[in-house]
Amino acid sequence: MADELCALARKCSARGWTPATAGNFSFRDGVEEGDSGRIWISASGLDKGAMTPANLLEIALAKAAPGFRLVQAGDQAQPSAETSLHAVIYRDRPLARAIAHVHSVWNTLLSERCTKQGAMPGAVSLCGYELLKALDGVTTHQHRELVPVLENSQDYVALAAELTHTLERFPAAHGVLLRGHGLYTWGKSIAEVWRHVEALEFLFETEARRQIAGW
Repeated sequence: MADELCALARKCSARGWTPATAGNFSFRDGVEEGDSGRIWISASGLDKGAMTPANLLEIALAKAAPGFRLVQAGDQAQPSAETSLHAVIYRDRPLARAIAHVHSVWNTLLSERCTKQGAMPGAVSLCGYELLKALDGVTTHQHRELVPVLENSQDYVALAAELTHTLERFPAAHGVLLRGHGLYTWGKSIAEVWRHVEALEFLFETEARRQIAGW
């Protein structure tokens, strides 16, 4: 899974979705009964286009996320400040085995636009697009996908609490957006995460272009 996760990160980088050192990626393994297990997450300040398994940090998650502790980090590497958000998603989406966080132009613009002008403040609404069927469990283009938008913050304790509330309010969502920041999406496998990232990014760009054109 480490090799697969790094390949996913490099593909996202090649698409321009993780500029500079943006974004973070993780997978979960070794989940045991009564324990949320451990995750492997990309180190902070890393060029995702050059990510290898040596750049992954092993984290033990407490049952009551967002608490977590570093198990092994090498000499200088540090986990992303957003590790607590991964912990919340793994806790509240127990089938999730991997998470991708990307910063594309279109998800950034749409997260800003929908909070100012959207028909449903706080969520991007996607409906009528054939590619919605790429999302797990969706079987028709008539599905309405609501992607909630959270206010961005550097207070990750407060942000983790808000993410917990948001995942409760939007149980069918396949991802969440941080306003002016980027997308988090997850899946039961790394292949499913890639499918969700690619589909959602296509849908975000299409919807943003449609709105900007006034259609």
